[in-house]
Amino acid sequence: MGEPAGIGPEVAVAAFKALAGTIGGRALRLIGDRGVFKACGLDDTSAVIATKAAARRSPARPDARNAPAVIEAIETAVAMAQNGGAVVTAPINKAVLMQAGFQYPGHTEFLQALTKAPRAVMMLASDQLRVVPLTVHMPLAEVPRAVTRDAIVETAHIVLASLKADFGITVPRLAVAGLNPHAGEGGVLGSEDGTIIAPAVAALRAEGHDVQGPLSADTLFHAEARARYDAALCMYHDQALIPIKTLSFWDGVNVTLGLPIVRTSPDHGTAFDIAGSGKADARSMIAAIRMAAEMADARTRPQAAKR
Repeated sequence: MGEPAGIGPEVAVAAFKALAGTIGGRALRLIGDRGVFKACGLDDTSAVIATKAAARRSPARPDARNAPAVIEAIETAVAMAQNGGAVVTAPINKAVLMQAGFQYPGHTEFLQALTKAPRAVMMLASDQLRVVPLTVHMPLAEVPRAVTRDAIVETAHIVLASLKADFGITVPRLAVAGLNPHAGEGGVLGSEDGTIIAPAVAALRAEGHDVQGPLSADTLFHAEARARYDAALCMYHDQALIPIKTLSFWDGVNVTLGLPIVRTSPDHGTAFDIAGSGKADARSMIAAIRMAAEMADARTRPQAAKR
């Protein structure tokens, strides 16, 4: 359901209708308050798994009293997915949840805690590009301190494992972006690329992985460059998200790697400014559902290698 006052329930209902309630031969289910989904245009609520906590739909007017239902919907979905299937989450409003005592910065950290995963990694993916930011929501001034050899190696392991298990790529290729312009240009524009990123890449290559880097980010995302890798590990938020949102603004998908379950979400927020106006675009939600189904299938029925 996501945040009841945002576009999440709207695009969930729109996607459910567009896909006629099924994906890959399996039934779709909506989890949340029935009244919220009905207010967003769902006529038949038989596919709704109702939360015990109630929520009310007031477009563009978030209310902390809805937080228990929002949280319960996520918990219910995760519990069900532990036995197979996949979770697709609509956007939440972190500030509202925190007003109600929510202890996590966002979906990813909450899902990590619920599944007891050692580490969760965010990927943004489309049919044109897959990117992973090593650091996510932190001030740019703090990024260099967070770029460490261990963080790069650990994140790369999770990404490479997911490319195999979730995307059916038997020999995945990973590109690693440099931190500084021109990947430091031999140390002239910064030392981190040579002293931190290059040794991490060397360690991964020594393990037998197909990893290249550090690569200059300004030449990493054109069509010919993208053909040479299956995912790009970037050093900070905008380095990863600007290219994929430029290429795939309406069909990019947020994927959480490192979990024992499959989880995706649309690559947009609650969009309070258009909630209830009928302007919400469901394409990213539909793409998220389709990708979740493909990933779940890949985990249960390994596919042939693909690019």
